[in-house]
Amino acid sequence: MSPRQLKTGYFILEGLNSFSTVYYSYYLYFFMQKAFGFGNKANLTLAALNGLICMFAAWWGGKFAQRFGYFTALKLGFALMAAALGAGSQAASVSGQVLCMAGFVIGMCFTWPTLEALVSEGETPAGLQRMIGLYNVVWAGTGALAYFIGGAMLDKLGLKSLFYVPAVLQLSQLGLTFWLEAKAQHAGVAGIGGKTPGLPANASALAEPNRRPIAKAKKFLRLAWLANPFAYIAVNTVIAVIPGVAKKMELSTTLAGFCCSVWCFSRVGAFLGLWFWDGWHYRFRWLLMAYVTLVSMFALLLMAPNLGVLVAAQILFGLALGLIYYSSLFYSMDIGEAKGEHGGIHEAAIGLGNFAGPAVGAASLHFLPQHKNSGVLAVSGLLLLGLCGLLGIWRRGREVSKSETMND
Repeated sequence: MSPRQLKTGYFILEGLNSFSTVYYSYYLYFFMQKAFGFGNKANLTLAALNGLICMFAAWWGGKFAQRFGYFTALKLGFALMAAALGAGSQAASVSGQVLCMAGFVIGMCFTWPTLEALVSEGETPAGLQRMIGLYNVVWAGTGALAYFIGGAMLDKLGLKSLFYVPAVLQLSQLGLTFWLEAKAQHAGVAGIGGKTPGLPANASALAEPNRRPIAKAKKFLRLAWLANPFAYIAVNTVIAVIPGVAKKMELSTTLAGFCCSVWCFSRVGAFLGLWFWDGWHYRFRWLLMAYVTLVSMFALLLMAPNLGVLVAAQILFGLALGLIYYSSLFYSMDIGEAKGEHGGIHEAAIGLGNFAGPAVGAASLHFLPQHKNSGVLAVSGLLLLGLCGLLGIWRRGREVSKSETMND
């Protein structure tokens, strides 16, 4: 089996993983609303816990994959998620569901850093642009589909489908992983992090050199690693309160899936554009413009007075998210050989954002319950702090560059 055929298998794993994790993770808040009467504050607290677990588990998952092998990490992750979903289908209490969610998130954190590394290993700079582009389109496209039809699935198949559908997909992925590992071993490819799984042993040596200045590349990596968790502050806050937004606008779960998944499809569009156009690489103005758009559309989305404004805000929100996420993943894979570990850091940064946004939103609703928009305003203030951080990193980087030029 050729290296490219192996990578096709990795993309299939990625698509199945995205569909199953989005269906469970996004509609868990609808499930908790219907099964246990969760409101915005309770769902935000649950989302914060999700992010807190992800922040630590993703970092460790990336290091695990780099040390013990990509296939080992995938098998462990898929097995853990399937087991957690099976337990969740039988859990009848809030505490039981929270424990199952924790197990699912831990398992998930062994998969995403590993899949990112698998599709990126051994690529030339031009090849990396293609692989990261395809990777982003696959996970975002299948995730958008899951969010779009997930509400209808939950209504038609019942609440238990939240567990059974993803569990079947996870078991399918586990079987495919064993098959891909066997094919890689037959081709003489070791599934060990840092040894270019899925590619010839000398692929890295044959890769064309990356000629971007390393100091500039590291600066943009810092910028992206700051921007991405703040973007996920917005994302996870939105996902957690969408059931409340749908209730306010009197949308059924099916219609909520149709109308509130627009930002997911908009993000896919951004990924497609950025995949074929590399003019945004190492250009700060594009990252800055995306971040400013993100902040403004976040507040508008959650305080939208009607469905038209909600949909319009989601379009720009998704475009901004696309560029910010793409930047973080591309710069993470563009620098250094420890791609599994860098993928873990990228995912851990997402976990940090997933924790911080909902935590701030839940705290503001708890301490300022008389102000219905206190959560949105508090998280918006947090996002503005991120903007200040971006400008600070960029300014310090320019000052260092000027100083080095003068010394030369």
